[in-house]
Amino acid sequence: MRAYSHLLIKTCHARGAHAMGGMAAQIPIKDDPAANEAALAKVRADKEREVGDGHDGTWVAHPALVPIARAAFDAGMRGPNQLGVARSDVAVGPADLLAVPTGPRTRATLVTNCQVGVAYAAAWLGGLGCVPLHHLMEDAATAEICRTQVWQWVRHGATLEGGPPGPLSADAFHAAMDEAMVALRAEVGATAWADGHYAEAALIFRTMATAPVLDDFLTLPLYRILAESDGAPAAAARM
Repeated sequence: MRAYSHLLIKTCHARGAHAMGGMAAQIPIKDDPAANEAALAKVRADKEREVGDGHDGTWVAHPALVPIARAAFDAGMRGPNQLGVARSDVAVGPADLLAVPTGPRTRATLVTNCQVGVAYAAAWLGGLGCVPLHHLMEDAATAEICRTQVWQWVRHGATLEGGPPGPLSADAFHAAMDEAMVALRAEVGATAWADGHYAEAALIFRTMATAPVLDDFLTLPLYRILAESDGAPAAAARM
């Protein structure tokens, strides 16, 4: 992603176009001062990195974060833009853009992916396209990452830290999904679960995560649910 960001700046500035930074997904946390300060620090560091790299502007997930972003760019950008920053030092090739990320694959991440993917899909079916989840502002791109990462792990039998032992199977995924849905139902409450679209969203997520071929977009089957039910909750065989 850093290689992509640098290439974006170089490409935009070579054409006289402004290079916009990305969204900081963190949002203010009202009831936890320490967690709130940690979230704000992440936003501040993200915006300082962007202006230091040569971006001309940025965006945030919450209006309360605008002053932090503005302060970072006011301090680091001595003018209305940075079009003069050519970034001739950047040499990004296909290998840089396609490099496989490093780091652990964990069962905890699998459970989180299930929770976030289903929670977002349920909210989307309810008419919301941007949803605060776990103190982050999430959109369809996040749900797609959750869904495709789980599909890839199941399809290729990834080994996860924290179990289960051996390659991840469809049965092991469903067990993690069951655990994730129990936790999600407890988090949102029984009434919200029953009145919302969680059952349909969970069924769609299970089906797509274990499909033999990766589906194009998570929202396509969600659109079909809306078209068939006019937005009313539909029955689901398995949550």
